[in-house]
Amino acid sequence: MPKIYIIDVTNRDGVQTARLGLAKIEKTMVNLYLNEMGVFQSEFGFPTTRHETNYLNANLELAEMGVIAPIRLSGWLRATKGDVELAYKLVPKLKYLNLSISTSDQMLKGKLNKTREEVIKMMVEAVQAAKSFGAIGIGINAEDASRSDLEYLVDFVLAGKEAGAERFRYCDTLGYDSPFTIYERVKYIAEKTRMPIELHCHNDLGMAVANSVAGAKAAIDAGVDAFINTTINGVGERAGNADLVSVILAIKYASGIEGKYQLDERINLKAAWKTCKYASYAFKVPIPITQPGVGANAFAHASGIHADGVLKDRKNYELYDFEELGRGEPEIIETGRQIVVGEYSGIKGFRNVYEKLEIEFKNEEEAREILELVRFANVEKQKPLVEDELRFIARYPKQAKQILTLIP
Repeated sequence: MPKIYIIDVTNRDGVQTARLGLAKIEKTMVNLYLNEMGVFQSEFGFPTTRHETNYLNANLELAEMGVIAPIRLSGWLRATKGDVELAYKLVPKLKYLNLSISTSDQMLKGKLNKTREEVIKMMVEAVQAAKSFGAIGIGINAEDASRSDLEYLVDFVLAGKEAGAERFRYCDTLGYDSPFTIYERVKYIAEKTRMPIELHCHNDLGMAVANSVAGAKAAIDAGVDAFINTTINGVGERAGNADLVSVILAIKYASGIEGKYQLDERINLKAAWKTCKYASYAFKVPIPITQPGVGANAFAHASGIHADGVLKDRKNYELYDFEELGRGEPEIIETGRQIVVGEYSGIKGFRNVYEKLEIEFKNEEEAREILELVRFANVEKQKPLVEDELRFIARYPKQAKQILTLIP
């Protein structure tokens, strides 16, 4: 039976959110956390954007070292031959990518000023160019697919498949679909093309998770693999994208989905709690208290009837266990003296922090090298580094230096 895989786009669509963003080291940490969660692929950035170049190349190096693995790191490009050529000039080791172009008549006329035939030709040329540079996994994106002509989408997919693409990304760019329409449309496309389907859903009408799961069900029912695009905590343009944890919980526990549709066995919800907390800290966006699985109230009970029921048997009022999401361990908050490493830290305070992390340095020279990198990381982030970031810099100073280096 086909499977449902998760492709997280926090480091691409998430960072495009107005008023939000991530430092390059934070994007790296997101990739590490997503890898720990068993996510199939992280859309880790924009290969044609020059301020991403060092970060992208360093992360691909970490992937080759097995540090960020087995997760696949994929770039996002416009579906043009020129973008592909520039991407491989800047990021030559790129193996996975998604090529995006608009397909709705609204956007063809109001945005691209292209015909349907011209759009397909551009996409095919981009796929062929990527293959010639060594790409081994290519997704073709139909932007505004939910408002695109269905037969035209079939033609688009078949042309991409023939050119060498491995997946088709159905983009509900405006959150226009409903679970009913996306199911019918995706099932039709999958049956006509036999192409694995990605579901990329926005939350403008509050249905991103429902649409993603319905679209994945359609792909599986048609006999092909499904790939759901998510972001951590649902961050994304306008009203956001499909939330990573909510999607996973829906596939595992929703009526009619639970036990009938197979989720990628590498998914590890135990890492969800720390992943979502880190993203909240990095984006400076609090997790809503009602957020499924990871919200402060997700397992809180106040009503007498509810409290009585859950104490007798948690299954009375909880569909899943909090331990499954990595919750339940007490968290220690320091209320006394704290030594924090910042952009103006000295060697003694720095050593004190790393001693508490049980990290030792070979000599004074190595310690000062790591201190300098930690200072630069604080300059870039403009907020204190978390313990995992401090550990990462100490373990991989060469890659950390590359990630922290921006060249105008």
